[in-house]
Amino acid sequence: MNKTIRRASVFALLLVLTLLVRATWVQFYDGKALADDKDNRRNAITTYAAPLGNIIVAGDSITGSARTKGSDLAYRRTYTDGRLYAAVTGYASQSYAPTQLEGIYQDLLNGTDSRLKNIMDTVTGERAHPGNVVTTIDPAVQKAAYRALGSKKGAAVAIDPKTGRILAVVSTPSYDPSALTDADTAGAAWKRLNDDPEKPLTNRALRQPLPPGSTFKLVVAAAALEDGLYASVDQRTVSPDPYMLPGSTKALSNENPNAPCENASIRQALRYSCNNVFGKMAVDLGQDKVRAMAEKFGFNNDRQDVPVRAYPSVYPSDMDKAQTALSGIGQFDVTATPLQMAMVSAAIAHDGELASAHMVSQITDSGGDVLQNDDDAPTERIVSASTARQLQSAMRTVVEQGTGTNARIAGATVGGKTGTAQHGENNSQTPYAWFTSYAKSDTNGKQVAVAVMVEQSDAARSEVSGNGLAAPVAKAMMQAALGS
Repeated sequence: MNKTIRRASVFALLLVLTLLVRATWVQFYDGKALADDKDNRRNAITTYAAPLGNIIVAGDSITGSARTKGSDLAYRRTYTDGRLYAAVTGYASQSYAPTQLEGIYQDLLNGTDSRLKNIMDTVTGERAHPGNVVTTIDPAVQKAAYRALGSKKGAAVAIDPKTGRILAVVSTPSYDPSALTDADTAGAAWKRLNDDPEKPLTNRALRQPLPPGSTFKLVVAAAALEDGLYASVDQRTVSPDPYMLPGSTKALSNENPNAPCENASIRQALRYSCNNVFGKMAVDLGQDKVRAMAEKFGFNNDRQDVPVRAYPSVYPSDMDKAQTALSGIGQFDVTATPLQMAMVSAAIAHDGELASAHMVSQITDSGGDVLQNDDDAPTERIVSASTARQLQSAMRTVVEQGTGTNARIAGATVGGKTGTAQHGENNSQTPYAWFTSYAKSDTNGKQVAVAVMVEQSDAARSEVSGNGLAAPVAKAMMQAALGS
């Protein structure tokens, strides 16, 4: 063999070896990445080749699947009362990644979860029948929150304090997830929803922390009682009115300048929402003690899964004393979700114990056999029973005689706390209206804790208040939960 042929043969052999190596690499190393690529249409074809499993509320499916026409995607997702439950379900789209419960339980709902496979499925490699997600949502409470929020931009959460079961998660304005399910029409709906300045795709209940305003005073009061700074909610505090912010010439003013806030007790200060009392209390405790209490309630937790991951509610660090005072009234850089503030009221209502909040009760296979039970949620003590009961009593005073009278319910014991959080530079924009509360039926033993945030409404700025805007929503939810 002459030199030219030999060289050509070696070169050809090297090319063949290179191709074999590359083919092996693609098959065994890149194959999974290519198969899992979001742009691989075969994944969507496989996912929507058969009906999906369902998300269930009070025994009824609020999702379904419909046969498509003229598409290689045989089925598309459908929703019953989509706008009502959008903050719970999220969406499963032929074009976009699933969200909320649809996203978390994607494998269960499309039948690829390994727990669904029987022996025959394992042998044949066939996809199993999809499973179902059983939620803790109470449709009566969900509907009450959605209707009461109406055209307001805001959110609401309700929790059973004893069990941690989330009874309602509502975010308004809402959207219809069905608009995003069909690949042929989803693009236009996606653009419209994302361009909407009201941000309907944002889950305000779980994923939009905002300044909680005076509702955060419950956390500061809990810290003061647990620390022993004050022995009871009826002990007079050392709280000058006006209270000058440390290192500043600015006074921490009260919404009602005529309120009896000078040296007011915690009960009186919650009743009249005295900023001077809780600003000074936060400084006297120090930011570290306030932060420690906030974190016991759930602040600064970046893994708050219910099972949808909520955005962390924040109590900041490295503040000076003036900033610490502002943090004591839920301002400066303090933020909270409605979920977080509902958890605060739930722990207080449950005598200081916080049951882990969750909105999925069980996941099951297609036959209804339970694969996972999430109702055995752990409970953690946040404050002593004595502290919790004192705060319950003080919150009742707020509703019965103070700033939260719009939440009163006949035949129930109700406690709450209003909040009006400043918004914008020098409070230039419409404040956020908050209300968090608990209610206990006087007859059937049912309990509920709620939090409502109204971000924007048609009310005049002078009429924006926790009692005026948020408390009526909370009342409607509590009545529905108690069956009254």
